Amino acid sequence: MWVPSDEEIRALHERHAPDAAAFDLVWTHCRIVWRIAERLLPRAGAGVDPALVRAGCLLHDIGVYRLYDATGTLDHAGYVRHGLLGHELLREAGLPEVLCRFCSCHTGVGITRDDVVRQRLPIPPGDYVAVSGEERLVMYADKFHSKSSPPRFVPADAYRRAVRRFGEDKVALFTAMVRRYGEPDLTALAAEFGHRLG
Repeated sequence: MWVPSDEEIRALHERHAPDAAAFDLVWTHCRIVWRIAERLLPRAGAGVDPALVRAGCLLHDIGVYRLYDATGTLDHAGYVRHGLLGHELLREAGLPEVLCRFCSCHTGVGITRDDVVRQRLPIPPGDYVAVSGEERLVMYADKFHSKSSPPRFVPADAYRRAVRRFGEDKVALFTAMVRRYGEPDLTALAAEFGHRLG
C-alpha cells in the first residue's frame, strides 16, 4: 500500500489550512504526536507498521481545518466532528481507507455509538474506535499533547483526570493503554518545542 511521505502530507496540510497560524498549530501537533509515537513503537508489537503509524500521526488532525469559518474562528462547540471531517477530507483526496481511519478513530479513547447517543454528540451514531495496532498507537500518543492555547504536553495522570468526566470506563481504557505502551518521557520534547508540561 502506498503511504505518503512527510513532504506529501505537509503539502496536504498546507493546501487545507485556512491560514498560517492554523497550519502551524495543527502541523506542529501532528509532528509532536509522531515523535511521541516513535518513542512508544518498541512496545507496540512486531506487527505494527512504523510507516503507517508515522503517516497516521501526521494526518490524524487534518480535519480541524474544516472547523474554521471565513473569519478564522474555530468552531470549539463542534470540535468532536474534526475526526469525521478529516476522514472525509482524506477520502476526497484519494487516500486509502486505512489512512482515513486515523482521523475518525483517534478522538478520546474511542467514541462508541452509545457515547454518541448518550452525550448527544453532533456526529452520526456509530463506533469510532481504534481497531488496528497502528490506530491504537496513534490514538494513545495523541493524548500526550494538546493544541490548547497555549499548546502543552499532557502527562498521563492529567489525561486520566480529564477523561474521568466521560466515565470510569474511559479511565479504565486509558489506564490499560498506559500499561500496554508505557508513559512517554515528555520533558525533552517540551523543552524542544517550547510547550509547557502539565
